[in-house]
Amino acid sequence: MRILRLPGVHRPISDAWMLADVLRGELNGERTRVLDLCTGTGVLAIAAAREGAEVTAVDLSRRALASVRVNSALNGVRVEPLRGDLFEPVAGRVFDVIVTNPPYVPGPTRELPGSGIERAWYAGVDGRVLIDRICDAAASHLAPGGVVLIVHSSVNDEQKTLRRLEASGLEASIAARHHGALGPLFAAQAAELERRGLLHEGQRDEDVVIVRGQR
Repeated sequence: MRILRLPGVHRPISDAWMLADVLRGELNGERTRVLDLCTGTGVLAIAAAREGAEVTAVDLSRRALASVRVNSALNGVRVEPLRGDLFEPVAGRVFDVIVTNPPYVPGPTRELPGSGIERAWYAGVDGRVLIDRICDAAASHLAPGGVVLIVHSSVNDEQKTLRRLEASGLEASIAARHHGALGPLFAAQAAELERRGLLHEGQRDEDVVIVRGQR
């Protein structure tokens, strides 16, 4: 897969590749309808399209959507890019698979960045602002038997994600987990995350988890 990355984006891409592997296992035919939320450069959208899925990619960033158009052309696949806030551009539509690698790094304030590259990673003081919104709304955009896949750090508390998906009526589980050192954005503010109670004292590791919810 050829991917043109957005200038200034330094989030590790390993979480996206990990999620792409799980996503491929959920695809079951050419007519699978896939929604990629917070698409960024379109890695996940393109991975699904290469498997024959009908893919819609959503992001707030005009630059991200331009990157999706370039990257889908480089890979010879078709992706429908839509600009907007999470599910707003696909109101009334349902999908077989919803996949998302949302911003989940704890930020300096409760507010989401309104512009700039920080919008690609900061998500409130606990990093859960977008995760929670996706959990609450995903069920209404899933076809019967449909699946949502959400990747984030264990620092964000995967148990909260499981409970939130279950409260929305989905069957929730952990689809994959990878243990390693804190990513650079988490490590750079480790002392502050300890102060907030998001890290244990001296903790410098995390799990990247993929949470799966099925209707």
